[in-house]
Amino acid sequence: MKTTLKAATMLAGILFASHAFANETLTIANWLPPSHPLVKDVIEPFAASIEKATDGRVTTNILPAPLGPPPAQYDLAVNGVADITFGVQGYNPGRFRTTNIAEIPFWGDTAEATSVAYWRTWDSLLKDAGEYDDVHVLAVFTHGPGQVFMNGGDLSELSAIDGAKIRVGGGIVHELVSALGGVPVEGPSSQTYELLSQGVADGITFPYESVNFFGLTDMVNQALVIPGGLYNTSFFVVMNKDSWAGLSPEDQAAIDSVSGEALARLAGRAWDAADAAGLQAMQGKVTFHDATPEQVAEISEKVAPVVEAKLAEIDAAGVSSAKAMALMKDNIDELQGE
Repeated sequence: MKTTLKAATMLAGILFASHAFANETLTIANWLPPSHPLVKDVIEPFAASIEKATDGRVTTNILPAPLGPPPAQYDLAVNGVADITFGVQGYNPGRFRTTNIAEIPFWGDTAEATSVAYWRTWDSLLKDAGEYDDVHVLAVFTHGPGQVFMNGGDLSELSAIDGAKIRVGGGIVHELVSALGGVPVEGPSSQTYELLSQGVADGITFPYESVNFFGLTDMVNQALVIPGGLYNTSFFVVMNKDSWAGLSPEDQAAIDSVSGEALARLAGRAWDAADAAGLQAMQGKVTFHDATPEQVAEISEKVAPVVEAKLAEIDAAGVSSAKAMALMKDNIDELQGE
């Protein structure tokens, strides 16, 4: 009798454990319109890849309404309000110092190369800073090269930026615009149209994609194209640690196979495609001025103190900015040469 009871108890334990690892549904927080490239071309395909990789054992539910504003997204994952969240590190100033390595000027001309290089650098070095220890990181990546756009003026001359009110988002771009003589105007991307139409801002910093997506192709008529971009914006996709621990090792491995570099590459390619569409939409409406070598040298000199200060923040976080710079450069050179 005792043997039978013991066997039944063991069987019940096995069944309970199997049930605990089965048919998980992960909630994914979303704060952007469903038509935004980051949602429809990155998060939705990533969610589908999770289900496919786990043979349907893990499904996802992308929430239709925001659980909080953009700056709250990371903590939604930390606190388990959602299983998976994505967002912009720069919306939480001072919290993620290692993202500086991805956001400084001149890195690369494609989001794919910069994003994959960034992930590799983060995975091999930057994660040692411990900034993301309270979540499971699924990916970090960047959008395409950010450029300067204005309504009026002549951006063939850098002096056009002097005193101009330029809308900026979070991260390093605020300080970069200041270094170039502009007056940064803080505001979320969704309010950019109003800022321009009401004269609050004379120009914007955006990748090509965002000019098109937010309906600004008729609101700007000049663009300064800086090789490698004036800046990049860093993004994260993270998962609640308890939610991750609740998955079976098999499903963790399956999700890992579609996360990390695979997700960074997916995101980079999506941004590049959206940038190409945005550039096409601006043809005939916006005059593009390619920065000359002399202008690039002038920009480099003006922003050098900002870059040095940002790299010092990485060192202060406990990892070598020199090593991070070398890793980023080597990987971008390799990826752009493929």
